[in-house]
Amino acid sequence: MADVLTIGEVSRRSGVAASALRFYEQRGLIASERAGSGHRRYPRPVLRRIAFIVFAQRIGLTLEEIGAELAKLPGDRAPTRRDWSRLSSGWTSRIDQRIAELERLKAGLTECIGCGCLSLDRCQLANPGDRVARRGAGPRYWIGDPRPG
Repeated sequence: MADVLTIGEVSRRSGVAASALRFYEQRGLIASERAGSGHRRYPRPVLRRIAFIVFAQRIGLTLEEIGAELAKLPGDRAPTRRDWSRLSSGWTSRIDQRIAELERLKAGLTECIGCGCLSLDRCQLANPGDRVARRGAGPRYWIGDPRPG
C-alpha cells in the first residue's frame, strides 16, 4: 500500500471530484506535495480529512468553519481517533438543529406542494406585507419563528 496517492486515486477513494480536491487544496483544507513531474501527491491520511470535509458540509458547516476545525488537528502526525472525536464533539447541537429543520420541512411539504395555496392560514411561506422581516433574514416561519395569533 503506497504512502502517497495521486489525485486520481484520492478522487476514486474519497468519491470527491479532482476539481473539488484542487479547490480544497487552494482553500488550505488539504495539502499535497508535488512530484518531480509537477503532479500532486497526497499523503494517505488526506482521505480522513476529505471524509471530514464532506461530512461537515452535509451538516451545514461552511468551508471557513471547516478550515477552522481542521486547523485544530495536529500538523506533525496523522490525527488519531481521539483527535477526531474532540473535533466533532461540539457538533451535537448543530446536528440537532439541522434535524429539527429537516423535520419542519418534511411536515411542511405535506401541506405545501404546488402552492395553489389553499392553506394560507397555515402556510410557512406566506408573509403579507413582509411583516416578518423585522425578525431577521430568511424564511422565518420555516426556521421555527412562531406565527402571530
